[in-house]
Amino acid sequence: MSVPKEAAAEPHAATPDPALKILVTKVFVRGLKVDAEIGVYDHEMHRRQPLVVDVELDVAAGGWRHLADTVNYERVVQAAQAIAAAGHIGLVESFAQRLAEACFDEPRVLRARVRVEKPEALAPHAAAAGVEITAVRA
Repeated sequence: MSVPKEAAAEPHAATPDPALKILVTKVFVRGLKVDAEIGVYDHEMHRRQPLVVDVELDVAAGGWRHLADTVNYERVVQAAQAIAAAGHIGLVESFAQRLAEACFDEPRVLRARVRVEKPEALAPHAAAAGVEITAVRA
């Protein structure tokens, strides 16, 4: 994946204020739409359903002069798409766990919160059903 030159470095980065200590950066992807073969019921087999995924990552803070200094949220999208493309998944909990594990492939990630919604699961009675997990680096 190539990064545009202007996005690779921050040429006018401000000098850090010595009185300011940033502990954690939150990187997030909200409302990611992914189609996946997911579910345990007969009517869910061999068909794709929409999922809506939110991911929030606590990332060890540092100087952010280059994209390599932080977590690229495009990788979260790629990981979710790869999990969906890998084949049938029984539970949304499994999808969420696999995505959280993929986020920890990036060593800067300290905590991952992954929320997976199935908008069609209880239609028309509810807008969505799903799960939210939080994982921390041990």
